[in-house]
Amino acid sequence: MASSDFWQRLSASIATSPEWEPGLGGGALRGSRGAIKLWMVLDAITILGAAILATLYERHAGPLAGAKGLWYGTLIHGRSMWILLALLCGFTVAIIVSSKRLQLYTPLRMSGILHEQRLNVQACFTSGLLLTGALYLLHADDIPRRIVLLTIGLVTVACSLRRFVYRVLLYRRFDRGVGTRNVLIVGTGPEAHALRNHIESIRHLGYAFKGFIDLPDPRSRFRPGASDVVGSLDTLFQNARQLFVDEIFFATPCERGIIQNVLEQSRIHGIDLRVVPDMYDGLAWNSGIEYIGQFPTIPLHTGHVPELGLFFKRAFDIVFSILVLVVLSPFLLAIAVAIKLDSPGPVLYLSERIGKRGVVFRCIKFRTMVLDAEKRRAELMHMNERDGVLFKVANDPRITKLGHFLRKYSLDELPQFFNVLFGDMSVVGPRPPIASEVKQYKLSHLRRLDVTPGITGLWQVQGRQDPSFASYVSLDVTYIDNWSVWLDFKIIMKTVGVVFAGTGT
Repeated sequence: MASSDFWQRLSASIATSPEWEPGLGGGALRGSRGAIKLWMVLDAITILGAAILATLYERHAGPLAGAKGLWYGTLIHGRSMWILLALLCGFTVAIIVSSKRLQLYTPLRMSGILHEQRLNVQACFTSGLLLTGALYLLHADDIPRRIVLLTIGLVTVACSLRRFVYRVLLYRRFDRGVGTRNVLIVGTGPEAHALRNHIESIRHLGYAFKGFIDLPDPRSRFRPGASDVVGSLDTLFQNARQLFVDEIFFATPCERGIIQNVLEQSRIHGIDLRVVPDMYDGLAWNSGIEYIGQFPTIPLHTGHVPELGLFFKRAFDIVFSILVLVVLSPFLLAIAVAIKLDSPGPVLYLSERIGKRGVVFRCIKFRTMVLDAEKRRAELMHMNERDGVLFKVANDPRITKLGHFLRKYSLDELPQFFNVLFGDMSVVGPRPPIASEVKQYKLSHLRRLDVTPGITGLWQVQGRQDPSFASYVSLDVTYIDNWSVWLDFKIIMKTVGVVFAGTGT
């Protein structure tokens, strides 16, 4: 569930925190080269599959017979496999180039679904004309035109359907507040209000308005309510940190030096910056205009994220979690029965945790404490062995007999693989904190919440016994800044050794 109320309370407690540390800025994320390459590969696979289906259908051949005929050059008489493959590769390159020129590989949120479908059909038909022209120049009369036309038709339908399905899934994520981009608008004038209404009314943009930044504008004929203004230009990046902002829009004219200063800070903090074109003479000469719906904007800085790597990370999370839950299901059932016999109360303990970008979710664990454990926590605060935000007590009297064993080998955390399946957590990442801990965070500590929390992480395998909260945050930030699929794999391998060593408490 969303945590807007929680963050309104939290923002008041951290408004006086130290300045946001340079380099710890959060995710102004945009389409990456990896994502573009993935779409190109999917187009190539679609074309190959369509050509194979069209040829087999026309020749009334089975898959095995068709493969042999293609290899030996007998599937289409008079033409070798290499000529056919050359034509197919040329058709593939033509579609990829056409799609790129028509900006079909740019972020999907910039255009509507009908506009995208029209451009996709245009790219397929243009490439189809080039293919038929090549057949004419090669005098390839022995290649049936029905196969060519059927291939072009299948490619067009398949690409359109794939993009449509992706759009539907993307819009469903936006409706749940997943994958949206948080936006601050600098200015309170007519343009600022119009821009806000625009981005909130168009679904495919996927923007979430977080507030106005007050900047005196003599043209302003009206002002937003107090709840809409979240700060001034002096606190712009503090507000951006607190609200996990991805993009800042300048919708009011101001001095060029102010824009230049904000641009430099945006680059440091990794936040995208756009201006609604007005008077920023010379600052955006080399930048093209991108339309947010019907609003022209000039992107001055755009961030980068390894989207292809994150795609594989999510795919790994799903596959790995399913395998763990299936393989260990008898063991999980045995633990559940043992907990029920050991002490009164439910088998599972649902704890509200703060996830990525401050979203509150219920973390699932095996119950290891007595029923009134939360009420008794205040009585044990004087025994806390961790400094700062963290809370840990050795030989905690609230822990049950079986709970000590489960915690020692981290078995109480196995149900969190359900959280991973739901998308609330990842296998590897910073541990999800509770709300009372986050209320004590400084601005720089919020960096931990820029990514999806995990079951295990760098702190669990390197600093688990270190009581220092600074070390806790430092290891999490190190993981975020140096993340890779290979790093996740190494942490998982080390976690296995830590679990069997029984270093948990």
